[in-house]
Amino acid sequence: MSTRALVITSNVGVEQDELLKPLEFLRSKGIETIHAAPEQHSVQTVKQDKEHAQHYDPDALLSKIDADDYDILIIPGGTVNADTLRMNDDAQKLVRQFSDAQKPIAAICHGPWLLINAGRIKDKNLTSYSSIQLDLENAGGNWVNEEVHRCNTGGWVLITSRSPDDLPAFNDAILKELEGNPKTE
Repeated sequence: MSTRALVITSNVGVEQDELLKPLEFLRSKGIETIHAAPEQHSVQTVKQDKEHAQHYDPDALLSKIDADDYDILIIPGGTVNADTLRMNDDAQKLVRQFSDAQKPIAAICHGPWLLINAGRIKDKNLTSYSSIQLDLENAGGNWVNEEVHRCNTGGWVLITSRSPDDLPAFNDAILKELEGNPKTE
């Protein structure tokens, strides 16, 4: 069976590079990478949360995704995307299914907000966009200011990064995880 990655977003406010760069990078490495959203219409991406960027069509609906079919879950940021996605029952369910199955999750920028609502942040060491540090700490996470951080507390791996500037390290950490060569904590 080939390696499969799942990228989930809402349909609005997704930071363009945080969606497209991991998709393009993983696909260029031969990893089947599927993008799922709540609705089967184009996803509006943004640059720096303010400027509308390109539209991107998802490959699948969140409600139709089976976590058993994927090896890693990737959650891009964008303030509006992350705030919308964290309220989505299907997205919360996927986070719980991945963590319960001890499959890795990777989240960047505001993406870790979803883990709070899914009840999967307690005792995790992670990074994010600095403005949500207090939210993550109040939910029981331990925030660190690093380009990329890998945590396996609780029996499942969480890979996090702070912003689009960290995408090369974020993508590399995801690839290493999928190849079975993760950087140790």
